[in-house]
Order: sequence, then structure tokens, then C-alpha cells
Amino acid sequence: MSTESGSTKKVSLWSSVLFTICSILVLDTFVAPAMIGVSSITIWIITAIVFFIPYGLISAELGSTYPDDGGIYVWIKNSYGNFWGVLNGWFYWVNVAFWMPAVFVAFASWFSYAFFPMLGESNPILNNVLMAALAVLMCWVVVYIGIRGIELSVAVTNIAGVMKVAVILIFGFLGVAYTVKYGAANSFAPREFIPSFNNTTQYIAAIMYNLLGFELIGAIGSKIQNPKKTIPKMTVVSGIIIAGMYIFGTFGVLAALPTDQITEADGFYVALEELTSVCGPLQQPVFYIVIVVAMLTLVSNMVSWTLGANEVLVASKIDQRAKILSGRSKKYGTPSSLYIIMGVLSTILVILNFSLSGDANEVFWTIFSFSLIIFMIPYLFMFPAVAILRKKDPGTQRVYKIPGGKFGLYLCVILTEACILLSLFFMFKDAGSAFALGTYIIGTLLTVAVGVWLYYAGRKHDVD
Repeated sequence: MSTESGSTKKVSLWSSVLFTICSILVLDTFVAPAMIGVSSITIWIITAIVFFIPYGLISAELGSTYPDDGGIYVWIKNSYGNFWGVLNGWFYWVNVAFWMPAVFVAFASWFSYAFFPMLGESNPILNNVLMAALAVLMCWVVVYIGIRGIELSVAVTNIAGVMKVAVILIFGFLGVAYTVKYGAANSFAPREFIPSFNNTTQYIAAIMYNLLGFELIGAIGSKIQNPKKTIPKMTVVSGIIIAGMYIFGTFGVLAALPTDQITEADGFYVALEELTSVCGPLQQPVFYIVIVVAMLTLVSNMVSWTLGANEVLVASKIDQRAKILSGRSKKYGTPSSLYIIMGVLSTILVILNFSLSGDANEVFWTIFSFSLIIFMIPYLFMFPAVAILRKKDPGTQRVYKIPGGKFGLYLCVILTEACILLSLFFMFKDAGSAFALGTYIIGTLLTVAVGVWLYYAGRKHDVD
């Protein structure tokens, strides 16, 4: 944020690691891929090798070579030109605006099940009204934190990074204890680890989604302490922690719940409730402590993503292309209009989806799946950008380069690009209904149209 004082405290290696863990490690969607079954662990491992590692290497080279505020927007702009940079910056922001309500639908669902378990059965209408109200309230809490500025946002995400690791470790260790005490809910025989693509393709995209976010720290590159050394180290450390946590946590879910009892929004809650049964008389206290901590991490996750998305939008000057987007907080210098618009969009989406469907799982997946498609499109441009910039900008010093020379470079680009393309293909292929498919297609086209309009509106006002 260019309006902030130059004396703002720099983000350290430890803080950047925690920020990245908080950004990538998500509790609201990590359970969904377990619906595949035990083979989801195999898919996690394969995805970590063929996508997550190359993705981390690409992000490390781009982030350390071009540590400018704006991150992914700057890399795409420098590679393809300002039009594509602006369009993808817009896509990045729209995804977060659509993802936030989905996250807080999950938050409200967990809260309802944990603290008012009978209300859903005795008065489902009132229960849905309260869940919608709570989801909307939490969206505006994130808006408030974001407007307060980067230092509060980073502080919140640092605490949450530790919390997320703790929660997933609890899932994994309780899964081990549950298996020893009661036996696993699913068979972990070797044949069960072999993927069957009949029930896998829909959730491959969710696994990919759960691993995205390495580039987010690049959105605040100028605020990082010694970014050329910090970013590569952060990528390695946080990448190892994140991949390990997801695999260990998934084991815990599968140890406690048969696959046919795992659902998208409340699968986390149900799995935790079953896992804590190994605690005997301490089950309820342990359950409530973990679920409250997990709910707090959902808030922190959106704090980090809204911060990154708004910084990308500011760097691309999209906020200057329409007056409604340009407002800034007089006290904190932050892009307050962007945060408020996110809050308004989230409110509309929550109310609209709860009005059309009383099922929190359906509401969650409807919003989440569309945001997933929008989110993945910028990566189609980002991954080749590392190779393009090597050719276009050979004179720039690169303190970190993808190992393996040109072979290593192009292997990373091909693997990551192929994974994103396959994920998008599977999302459309497994839409499930003509309505969902139509929503994906029309929604994507409308998002592109608005982005193009914003670009040309900016050119008329000489924003570029």
C-alpha cells in the first residue's frame, strides 16, 4: 500500500512463512477431497510432486526476482502486457470476493452444529436465517480488519498459521488414536490407495485449489525483509509443512468417517466430533476448543486473501478505472472501497444462495466451485510468465533460479500448466447439472466482460 509510511515494520522470514501457511492451508475445503476415499491420499502425494513443488519453484523465482507490490499482476503484466495484467488482476480479486461468502457459510454451519445442534431439526427456517446472518457478519469482520491495515492483517495471519498447523496435527494424531482404539472407518489396504477416476475428477480441482497461494506473499513484496533471500526460503519451508499437513489431516478424516458420510461444508465438523470420541470424558471440552480455533482460522484465512487480492487490484490500478472502486480510508490509507464492495457482494451471495437452497453444503459448493474456476485462470498466465521473463529480461539479477537449467524451467511450466488445464476441464465436465454448467460458463463470460470494460475505461481516463 503505497500510502503507508516507509517506517512500517518489515515482514520477517518467520512471519512470511506463517503468512503463507495461513494463506494456503485451509480448513474449510481440505476435507472435501476425502470424499474420494483412501485414494485421495495418493492424489495428494501425486499432486504435491507434479504440481505443488514446481509451483513453489516458479513462485520463488518470480517473487525473489520481482519483489514488487502486486505480485501475480506484475509478473503477468511484464510478460504479456498491461491488458492481460489488468484482466487477471480482476479475476484474482473476483475469486476472493466470491470465495469469502463460501468460507463463512462453512463457518456458520460449524457454529450451528456445535452450539445449536437441535435448532436445525426443530426450526430449520430460523436456523438458516441465523446461519446466513452469522455468515454475513463474519464477512464484515474481515472487511473491518482489512481496512485497519497490513500490520493488523499480518499479525492475525501469524497467529492463525500456528493454529492451522495445530488443528490439522490434532486431526492426524486423533486419527491414529481412533484407529488404535476403534479401528479405521475405511480400509487402508494397499488396493484402496489406487485412484479410480470415476469418483476422483470432481475433487482433483479442489485439491489443486487447496495448494494455491504461494504467490500471495508477492503481493506485498516491498514490505518483506530482504525479499530476494526470504521468499525462496519461505517457499521451501512452508511448502514442506503444508503438503505434510494436508496428507496427515486427510488420514485423520478417513480414519474416523466412512467416505459416504463426508460432506463438503460440515464434513470437518462431523469428522472432528467423531475423532474426539477417543478423549472419553474430555470429548466435549476438546471438541469445543478445536472447533472454535478452527473457526477463527477461517477468519484469518480470509484476512490474508482479501489483503492479497486488494493489493493486486491496487497495483493493477483497477481501483482507478471506476470511481466506485477508488475510495481509500483517510485514517489508514487502505483501499476501503474495495473491501466494502467485497462485503456487499458477499452479503448478496449469502442471502441469495440461502434463499434458493436451505442446504448449507449445497450453498457452500455452489459458491465455492464458481470461485475455483475464476481463481485458476490467472495461473494459466502466471506459470509460463517465468519462462517468458527469462527471455525478455535476461539482464535482471536472479538470486534464485529454478534448478535444472532450461530443462528444469520448462518442466515446471509444463507440469503446472497441464495440472491447471486438467482441473478446469474436470470442473466443467463434472458440473453435475445443466444449471451448474450454465452458471460456470455465463459467470466466467460476465467476469471477463467486466474486466475488459474496466481496462478500456481506464485507458479513456489515462490510468495506464
